[in-house]
Amino acid sequence: MNFAIIGTNFISDWFMAAGKHCEKLHVQAVYSRTMEKGRAFADKYGIPDCYDSLEKLAAAENVEAVYVASPNAFHASQSIQMLEAGKHVLCEKSIASNEKELQAMLAAADENQVIIMEAMRSVLDPGFAAIVEHLPKIGKVRRATVQYCQYSSRYDKFKDGIIENAFKPELSNGSLMDIGVYCVHPMVKLFGKPDEISAIGIKLHNGVDGMGTITAKYEEQGMLVELIYSKITDSALPTQIQGEKGCMMIEEIYNANRITIQYRDKSREEIKVDKIDPNNNMYYEIEEFIRAAESAEGAREHNQYSLWEMQVMDEARRQMGIIFPADGN
Repeated sequence: MNFAIIGTNFISDWFMAAGKHCEKLHVQAVYSRTMEKGRAFADKYGIPDCYDSLEKLAAAENVEAVYVASPNAFHASQSIQMLEAGKHVLCEKSIASNEKELQAMLAAADENQVIIMEAMRSVLDPGFAAIVEHLPKIGKVRRATVQYCQYSSRYDKFKDGIIENAFKPELSNGSLMDIGVYCVHPMVKLFGKPDEISAIGIKLHNGVDGMGTITAKYEEQGMLVELIYSKITDSALPTQIQGEKGCMMIEEIYNANRITIQYRDKSREEIKVDKIDPNNNMYYEIEEFIRAAESAEGAREHNQYSLWEMQVMDEARRQMGIIFPADGN
């Protein structure tokens, strides 16, 4: 499948590294706002075509699919433009600024008989499959604490007065959208959409959220889930899923390579996870996207989880008073 990449940042480098293992992936083109940056990226990876016009990229007949790796605020408009041109779209997380944008993206995909899928690598790799497979061992789940706290190198620049894209709320960025989404999406995929949530967060001086906590209640399951995320602190603690028979501990929920179950009798079981590259699990999202694009069912199941993710994050932002320009009035 001939791909184009929108964006030339570090995540696009990760995509190219993972793509080397995908036999069906061929990167035909790259788009950047400046031809200079686009050419540099294209030359680095031997990519044939380079564009600084989204209109020309959309019209390119030798491009079948597009990987959108631009800032969150541009995901909807760029994805819809490519979908309306008849191209499949793999869009980086968070897939949209809000549910309203995502609904428009899904409608464009349906109208043009192509697919759109969120590049949620954390739930498409063997580590997450191992979580699902072994979760019944801990019995009825009562509580989960899902966390991803990673001190951003961009925060040092932020404190020095240099505000980069990751800390710009006008680009629909911030801790929830950049980091917290890796907690929200696994929650809704494992347990469904919660019945209610409560959210609190800490804003920095420009209004961007630096960290936050979301508590979710699942009434019928009799379960609570706590989501802890941050771009201004690190955490050394694993994600935990507590059941009536034991506790599952997961290191790095965004790239689960090590899973341990401790049972009530204190015995422990280590779950082995094999991956093509333990440090870069984007391979699996690329493979699944190509499979979905070539299949009759498409990406409907994945899109349902993305919808629940957006609904949870929209409500969390409402409670925390985080408003993006994309939200409108």
